Amino acid sequence: MWAYILRRAALGILTLFVISIISFAIIQLPPGDFVSTALAELAESGTETADEFAAQLRAEYGLDRHIVVQYGIWMGRVLQGDLGTSFFHQKPVVEVIGDRLPLSMLVSISALVFTLLIAIPIGIYSAVRQYSVGDHVATFLGFLGLATPNFLLALVMLYAGFLWLDVSLAGLFSVEYATAPWSLAKLGDMLVHLPIPAIVLGTAGAAQLIRITRANLLDEKRQPYVTTARAKGLSNRRAIGKYPVRVAMNPVASSVGLLFPNIVSGAVIVSVVLSLPTMGPVLLSSLLSQDMYLAGAIILLLGAFTVLGVFLSDLALMWLDPRIRHGNL
Repeated sequence: MWAYILRRAALGILTLFVISIISFAIIQLPPGDFVSTALAELAESGTETADEFAAQLRAEYGLDRHIVVQYGIWMGRVLQGDLGTSFFHQKPVVEVIGDRLPLSMLVSISALVFTLLIAIPIGIYSAVRQYSVGDHVATFLGFLGLATPNFLLALVMLYAGFLWLDVSLAGLFSVEYATAPWSLAKLGDMLVHLPIPAIVLGTAGAAQLIRITRANLLDEKRQPYVTTARAKGLSNRRAIGKYPVRVAMNPVASSVGLLFPNIVSGAVIVSVVLSLPTMGPVLLSSLLSQDMYLAGAIILLLGAFTVLGVFLSDLALMWLDPRIRHGNL
């Protein structure tokens, strides 16, 4: 068991290293750099710039060096806990991320909890009561959730809030608390606004997990050992709930791990539509301005949470399925 855990952890570290290389290279692919973007904005505003000034800025930020050297400097700082300085915000990346990462994690974890609480019970019910009215309703809602983009659902909820409730459902805080210091009143205001983004972000994931849970439990409940358990007198609830549900959770555990990157990104488009103070808008602006240290740090965090999610999924699978623990799979 420990050999399996160590092997998965080592593979995760290697994957994270490869992700850092690929992400840094992708950021450098668009023509130009942060200085080129800044000079273009100055030119549009009518301000004249000199080539010497551009060269000075590139030397100051180290953008005149080879990409391999830039990556080496960046990774050296990352390993020391220094993510560099944001060109656009003119302050350390840690401070830029630190302002929004806790809220991103809160919103995304709330969406993940909503997804699990909705998907697993409905998926089990649909499989146990196959072709019932509830199963047909759950199937319809599942397909509807899969077919509806999250940002479209966000727009519909915003419109419904303005039309029927005469309130704005955007943001995590009311206007009077947006810039106010933290207090119990501000915390309560945030908790009131939290369900809307949690529902919007969790709907598609819940719809997907409903289908996965239903399909796997339907396949598992037809296995011979379930028939044998029923023949020996076990009630339907015990015959289904003791082993088939547990085995059917394997694909669910694998799928949940892939939802972890949303803890950092917070779904970029949805965050922009709902005006959420999360990492999504920061990632979008950093990519548009080619702020490579900020964008690289956020993408590295996305990769880290992806690797962490897959690793936790592996641990959950090992706990759910004894065959994995004993090396039979």
